[in-house]
Amino acid sequence: MLAFGRLAFPLVTLFIGITLGHQTPEHETLIDPRNRYPANYTLPVQGFPGLQSNWHPRPDCGEQSYVGHGRLRGRRALITGGDSGMGRAIAIAFAREGADVAFNYLEVEESDARETVSFIRAAGQKAYTIPGDLRNESFCADLVHRAAARLGGLDIVVSHAGYAFEQAYIGNHSTESFEQTLRTNVYAPFFIARAAAPLLPPGSSLIFTASDVAVGGNARLVDYAATKAMLVSFTRSLALQLWPFGIRVNAVAPGGTLTNFLTTQGETTESINGAVSMTPAGRLAQPVEVAPAYVDLAEGINSYASGSLYGANGPTGAF
Repeated sequence: MLAFGRLAFPLVTLFIGITLGHQTPEHETLIDPRNRYPANYTLPVQGFPGLQSNWHPRPDCGEQSYVGHGRLRGRRALITGGDSGMGRAIAIAFAREGADVAFNYLEVEESDARETVSFIRAAGQKAYTIPGDLRNESFCADLVHRAAARLGGLDIVVSHAGYAFEQAYIGNHSTESFEQTLRTNVYAPFFIARAAAPLLPPGSSLIFTASDVAVGGNARLVDYAATKAMLVSFTRSLALQLWPFGIRVNAVAPGGTLTNFLTTQGETTESINGAVSMTPAGRLAQPVEVAPAYVDLAEGINSYASGSLYGANGPTGAF
């Protein structure tokens, strides 16, 4: 703890939903979050990892809606899981803010990846793709080094890719599924961070994708929630460790978001519409609504933000 007068502050702060850095210009139109997007959804039937190209209509990843302000000009970013959903939204946002982007995905997601590349390049930025399985330790190290070589260095790393599969009863949960969740959601971020840390210069930003279930839990995503809670603790501890090197470490905690993740978890059009109707927000987030949190945490002006959990989960409240 740090004490100033009669006030004491924790050295690392867990916070949710704080707006960082960028101020909205006066000429921008206010956006009402209640009805920005429709609240009824049609989910394609598909297995893991799923393709965004199978969606009709598609989630909004900012392809037409995200407008950049040059907040990441000259930066070099690596994003895991950048082909679709939130990963694509992050890639588009970073590119339109001025960053060159390398991103990872599974080979079966090539068609989605090509679309993401086109949006990055249309923003006038360099785009590099490095497909592969993040559960493989040696590939994670190779991914980081190849991205750094292609971009001429790294100063933003976003470990975003994840895996989940709903299971209503732990007695039916397979060891194979549990291991896949652990290797994707815990091992891979560790492997990525371990490889990236020696390459990141002071002022760099390392960002993990956690989840609001890390604190709130989810009866049907027991192993997934546990891995995201581990990732939050990892973020806070790594932030302490890397601060002396000038590297900031943070995590974003999205809530329910319209991505392939829903379909590969086993959700259907009927189940998701029924569940969403009972949530405080009354709708899911679109990926483009989550991406600004990553821009905020990547931007250098937020130089004192480290060890934090940034909420992008609607009105469900601070944890």
